[in-house]
Amino acid sequence: MAKRAKKTKVTAPNVVGSGTVEPASPKPDRPQVIKARSFAIDAARMLDDDQCEDVIVLDVRGLSHLSDFIVIGSGTSDRQMRSAAADVADLGRQQGHSAVRQSVDDRTTWHVVDFVDVVVHVFEPNTRAYYDIEMLWGDAARLDWKRTAADQKLKPKTRVRRASSAQREATDADED
Repeated sequence: MAKRAKKTKVTAPNVVGSGTVEPASPKPDRPQVIKARSFAIDAARMLDDDQCEDVIVLDVRGLSHLSDFIVIGSGTSDRQMRSAAADVADLGRQQGHSAVRQSVDDRTTWHVVDFVDVVVHVFEPNTRAYYDIEMLWGDAARLDWKRTAADQKLKPKTRVRRASSAQREATDADED
């Protein structure tokens, strides 16, 4: 004697009186996605603090199987781009997102820091225009990452490079 299959209740999408279909309510984000989103926004703010230009954050969930967020910024020099990428990698370590891979192209015009859920690209402007990642992910939503007035109070202090002892001595000698 064969067992009967258990019946399961199938729910249809909500149909509004006019015959239009109302989408089911979206599932709440998993804690991992919330953490990745927060880190992507912090990484964008770090790039902005490091004087990178045209910083954007793309939400590629549902479009990419590799990551959830992509952060893109442009630097003006190799030194700045290297420093910005290193600062983002340090920020990732502080927040529990260790970089799985860091890569720099041969001409040092494109730095990539891959945190799996978040991928950060720092480009030289011409290289960024050539690869046009924003257009590649044109269907992705852009996240608002800029600080609000309340966040400005929490902005990290601008780093001030201390003069070396030789520089201080030279300055003191000039004053005499």
